[in-house]
Amino acid sequence: MSVVGFDVGFQSCYVAVARAGGIETVANEYSDRCTPSFVSFGPRNRSIGAAAKSQVVTNCKNTVQGFKRFHGRAFSDPYVQAAKSSLVFDLAQMPTGTTGIKVMYMEEEKVFSIEQVTAMLLTKLKETAEAALKKPVADCVISVPSFFTDAERRSVMDAAQIAGLNCLRLMNDTTAVALAYGIYKQDLPAPEEKPRTVVFVDVGHAGYQVSVCAFNKGKLKVLGSAFDPELGGKDFDEVLVKYFCEEFAQKYKLDVRSKPRALVRLYQECEKLKKLMSANSSDLPLNIECFMNDIDVSGTLNRLFEEFCAELLAKVEAPLRSIMEQTRLKKEDIYAVEIMGGASRTPAIKDRISKFFGKELSTTLNADEAVARGCALQCAILSPAFKVREFSITEVVPYPISLKWTSAADEGVSDCEVFPKNHAAPFSKVLTFYRREPFSLEAYYNNPKELPYPDPTIGQFTIQKVVPQPSGESSKVKVKVRVNVHGVFSVSSASLVEVVKSAEGEEPMEMDTPAKEDEVKSSLLMAFLMVLSIPSHQGIHLTSTEDNKQEEKKNEQPPQAKKAKVKTKTVDLPIENSLNWQLAGEALNLFVENEGKMIMQDKLEKERNDAKNYVEEYVYEMRDKLQGVLENFVSEADRDSFSLKLEDTENWLYEEGEDQQKQVYIDKLVELKDELYDHLDELEMMKVEKQVNETMTWMNNKKNLQSKQSLSQDPVVKAQEIQAKTKLYSACNHIVTIPKPKVEPPREETAAEQNGPVNGQEGSEAQTGIPEKGQAAPETTEAKLPEMDIN
Repeated sequence: MSVVGFDVGFQSCYVAVARAGGIETVANEYSDRCTPSFVSFGPRNRSIGAAAKSQVVTNCKNTVQGFKRFHGRAFSDPYVQAAKSSLVFDLAQMPTGTTGIKVMYMEEEKVFSIEQVTAMLLTKLKETAEAALKKPVADCVISVPSFFTDAERRSVMDAAQIAGLNCLRLMNDTTAVALAYGIYKQDLPAPEEKPRTVVFVDVGHAGYQVSVCAFNKGKLKVLGSAFDPELGGKDFDEVLVKYFCEEFAQKYKLDVRSKPRALVRLYQECEKLKKLMSANSSDLPLNIECFMNDIDVSGTLNRLFEEFCAELLAKVEAPLRSIMEQTRLKKEDIYAVEIMGGASRTPAIKDRISKFFGKELSTTLNADEAVARGCALQCAILSPAFKVREFSITEVVPYPISLKWTSAADEGVSDCEVFPKNHAAPFSKVLTFYRREPFSLEAYYNNPKELPYPDPTIGQFTIQKVVPQPSGESSKVKVKVRVNVHGVFSVSSASLVEVVKSAEGEEPMEMDTPAKEDEVKSSLLMAFLMVLSIPSHQGIHLTSTEDNKQEEKKNEQPPQAKKAKVKTKTVDLPIENSLNWQLAGEALNLFVENEGKMIMQDKLEKERNDAKNYVEEYVYEMRDKLQGVLENFVSEADRDSFSLKLEDTENWLYEEGEDQQKQVYIDKLVELKDELYDHLDELEMMKVEKQVNETMTWMNNKKNLQSKQSLSQDPVVKAQEIQAKTKLYSACNHIVTIPKPKVEPPREETAAEQNGPVNGQEGSEAQTGIPEKGQAAPETTEAKLPEMDIN
């Protein structure tokens, strides 16, 4: 069973795996542990990761990046419309109203959903993990920002399913970092002692997150979280780009934003300049050759850049103040402040965070890889294949969640807050309704001001098949609501409690037992739930532990002899979910099928390119050998002939052979290669290779020993030993000199007729094939036919 953690970032991704008793961040095919979050579409295949990033200038309209922020958002979303103008690639509306990306793929205009594009990136990360583990990967843990809403989280889950991954948990970035920090600590306080409080600050490329965590031995509890989705490294890049656009317009009269390719190049150079400024306080140059209209541009910038970013830097402290107010902690209670994320290296950001807490920032974790390592640790904890130290994790709900419904008493709409902000998660609660007919519940975020999302609605949940009691009274309906391990809200189950009256003469124990069992189950289920203060006239009741105790006391009283005994029966009710921007099952299956087809197309294109590269590689290799190691072994005529053949093949590759099928390249390579030894048996050739290698090893050892001897000493090897080694020739020569089997063409029909009956005679001689005088015996031809068939 694979144990993999994926950190899917806005700009780059990391893959961590559990193996050899530890967690390791693995490298991709470019020996780089960082895989860019880029997907490029071409006329024959897709390029993902580093290969796609290299095409961001040459194929800018069909190379997409930064698509993570569009998860679960409608095309009409104000955020999407605002971002649309600054993108090089095109956005389009999907049939369901969500955001899609329009590109040219396979020489056709296609619109891919955000889930599909993310699935492509996850497929690449999955291949990287499989190459490192050398086995299939299915189970994984994927990181998401802590400020992601329900719709965005479900969108990421759908993307994982399209990529063929089983996501065991969506883990918040800061929680993953906290796990990577705490699980290795041996000096954490005991469970009964005061916990150690650590603040984790994650400043990424597109988001800013802060969380406060309390650590005890074997236990991690998130106390609260705060964030600013609009503050990250990309915002500082935007300031630089704006500055240089204005400078180049004034200095060179160039409108940079009118040319997408030039704009992409400027973003790349500004990002490099920003990283250099993090380590240098002197003036730094920016030079771009042939930027626009064959004009070379240049500029300089220094730490005055901080003055341009004053508005952005002022936003750093707001989430820090918010988290301290939420958790009601003092700065003296903070044990350490851990900082991570790509943009955390900016000195101005570090200074402001350090001054706020009044202490030095801690950088004990790898700023880039900590999230992926935490996700891999969580996957190892969930996996039965690994034995990991016991470590419990308690998350929090980032936004307060409420339910509203139409009251049964015709009093309008009623609502209640089910999960307040920073409530523990995962968590379940059971609500009790009294209804005569099916009813609907609407879940929503009740504080839209702090929601980085225009629509606060989570979804509609319809409880079906609700019927009144036989007496006509309202039925008791228990509804279980839950925030699961992914941080997603759901109505997980609903049940109707039927009251069944029995005859008076039945035994008391038989009648009370079902009721008792139901009450015991209810008390166990409700023991851990929080009591909600909801008016009884709203038709809802949350059963608490005290209520159960009172009911148990009543049931313990002896039943009255003349009253009819009552027993209850629980019936599960179907629930119809209507979630906001949820992918339909048919669409999801179609996306899974399309992803499989695109993976196969990429594989076929790779094999075709490899076959072409093998031909080109052979041409260059043999050309060098003809002028090098093989020069003395080839006659001048043969060398000229073969060189001409190589030159013709090279010209063919760049003209007619530029775009051919895989088999054409294979045939071309076979045509070039010498097939002198192709007919030899593979096992015999392995024997030859083994004997040659043994003799070479012996010779090299003797040469090394002889080189250490002085000239006055006896040689380490005698002529007799060398002569004994000449058996290599006799052992190998009879194998490598086996001639190729001759393939003779079939005889002409006239020859076959001459072997038939002569002068109309059809005697026994003709039938048995006995030749006449002057004719060749047919046995020779018959003996050679099977050999021809074999060849």
